[in-house]
Amino acid sequence: MQLMFHDTGSYNAVAAYDAASITVNETRFEASILVMPQGPILDWSVRAPGELDPEDHLPEMLDLEPEVIVLGTGENQVFPEPAFLRAFLRHGIGCEVMDTGAACRTYNVLASENRVVLGAFIIP
Repeated sequence: MQLMFHDTGSYNAVAAYDAASITVNETRFEASILVMPQGPILDWSVRAPGELDPEDHLPEMLDLEPEVIVLGTGENQVFPEPAFLRAFLRHGIGCEVMDTGAACRTYNVLASENRVVLGAFIIP
């Protein structure tokens, strides 16, 4: 689905997504990514919400120092294990879990408001 948004200027915004890819600015990714408005776009080894593990995935997400995380879990909203979400709460970081479409739209809104948001998008 193509997302319509204003000119983003100098921040990373999701331009489109489908079940097999996500496009940030003008670059299409066919694997899971971590993205921040003013930061890097990183490959992410997660291929399904059931793979999320606080010991394996939390450090790389915390290193980016987000205030809030928007987790896109694919075509359906799938909550990770409670231990994964609790780990963020212990660090004072909110984590919102959504289907990828909702996550992309939410990420764009927060990015446009200059929030320190981490988009974590799972592409199988």
